[in-house]
Amino acid sequence: MSGGIYLIQGDDQLVEMTEKPYDSEALLQDLLEKYPNLLAVDQSDNGVPRRWLLVKRKIGLPAEDLGQTRWSHNHLFLDQNAIPTLVEVKSNDDSRLRKEVIGQMIDYAANAVVYWPVESILAQFESNCRDLNRDPEAVFEDFLGANADEEHFWQQVKTNLQAGKVRLVFVADRIPTDLQRVVEFLNKQMDPAEAIAVEIKQYVSAENGLKTLVSKVIGRTAEAQQRKASTTRERRQWDEHSFFSEYELRYGDDETLLVQKIYEWVVSYAPDLQVQWGIGDINGGFAAKLNLKNRREKSYELFFVGIDGTLQISSSTYANMPPFNSHLEWQELRNQFSSIGLALPSDPTERRFPNFQLSTLTDEYGLEQVLSTFDWTVNKIRSNLTS
Repeated sequence: MSGGIYLIQGDDQLVEMTEKPYDSEALLQDLLEKYPNLLAVDQSDNGVPRRWLLVKRKIGLPAEDLGQTRWSHNHLFLDQNAIPTLVEVKSNDDSRLRKEVIGQMIDYAANAVVYWPVESILAQFESNCRDLNRDPEAVFEDFLGANADEEHFWQQVKTNLQAGKVRLVFVADRIPTDLQRVVEFLNKQMDPAEAIAVEIKQYVSAENGLKTLVSKVIGRTAEAQQRKASTTRERRQWDEHSFFSEYELRYGDDETLLVQKIYEWVVSYAPDLQVQWGIGDINGGFAAKLNLKNRREKSYELFFVGIDGTLQISSSTYANMPPFNSHLEWQELRNQFSSIGLALPSDPTERRFPNFQLSTLTDEYGLEQVLSTFDWTVNKIRSNLTS
């Protein structure tokens, strides 16, 4: 042990704390579940302290799109930026800390990005809340506040997964030097993904049973931080010019022209519809926001067009939107959307984020079908307001 940890009690007594290994690996896992701030990850991009939402402990990851699980890791957290954070806890005396853990975690991340739908993550979060006898909505409100847009958050989780924006965290009571070198190397090379190690030491006092936990992040070199920060600063606020310039570079003239026509369709519906641009590299795109002034200025997201080349919707948004909050109207909406490749669930309480690749709109006829469907949707909503 280098240096020392001392506590000053109320009577000015100096208490020396002695480093003590954890009695078991499970104890460290318990502490992380109860106190996720022990991860000691730095502040978020906007300077707000990092907050954590536990999805589940001992969570399985699928190896293929059929849903079978092949791997299991210790914790899955989401931070307030909707970044999936995979945490693997190992005790220092576990030889796998140096050999297998790095490979396992990269395996986890690679397969999660490909095979892990956000609906599964959401379902596991809600299941974990029920197991703990907690209300998922109350837990989420504690996490992001009463005014947070929950649907947008889960869509952002999906976007981050598709872009490979995940965080891999290796936790132990002591991080060996060879593991530290590997994590530093990975963190310099990976972007937008991030790999870090967190060392959480335990100190106790033999005299009065006091306990202190000390966290330290390892792997975030100045070079890696500078490189990631430079890419994060690019295109922070999307607008019409930056979005379509980038879209044309990625997907070519023909597809960009189709997306421009979707954008023009939204603009033509003003003031009922308005364009809302995304912020940040990962969340590039625009949402078609429907303003229902007769509904206490209620605003609904009709759809979102992303820089990842998709058009996506939120099923729960429509489930709460009159008139589709009635059973018959919901079934009619399902039929309309299925004709353009957006599969709403039969049960409106089941949350999904249906989407399709815009590249599938190979001609004007396909685009006309999509826009006609949303024309029908807007007209149904307007008719409900006047009835």
